[in-house]
Amino acid sequence: MILELEEVKDKISNYHCILFSIFYHDIIYKATSKDNEEKSAELAKTRLEKLNIPSEKITRIYNQILATKSHKKSKDSDTNFLLDADLAILGQDWEMYENYTQQIRKEYSIYPDFMYKPGRKKVLTHFLEFDEIFKTDYFKEKYEVNARLNIQRELSKK
Repeated sequence: MILELEEVKDKISNYHCILFSIFYHDIIYKATSKDNEEKSAELAKTRLEKLNIPSEKITRIYNQILATKSHKKSKDSDTNFLLDADLAILGQDWEMYENYTQQIRKEYSIYPDFMYKPGRKKVLTHFLEFDEIFKTDYFKEKYEVNARLNIQRELSKK
């Protein structure tokens, strides 16, 4: 994610907040849990308070982490860059994307195919239902077309 954002660093108003958000956004992750983002945001808040980070920055980081749950467009452009970097894998070449899908399957290996496949299909369909998967012009131009092709290709194999 950091490498993806390096190219647009000058368009991000608070790069340090984005770095904290990247670090903490998946710090708590359990495949069976539905509140990973909330727990990650809470942990970030607690730790950043101990570092005496200003409260307005902590709130910003907290909200950015929560935004990674739904990936809906934000009024805050920094949050949109974070969300796009988080989804950049979707627009990579097929080989890299397919490797990513295999890693996701391993992550959810506790679920048998009859449970995993409908859940994965739901997630992928959710992204295709967005008018635009990517929120910023930079990431739209770079990845939108390929992301949709990758997702459709994966869905055709389900």
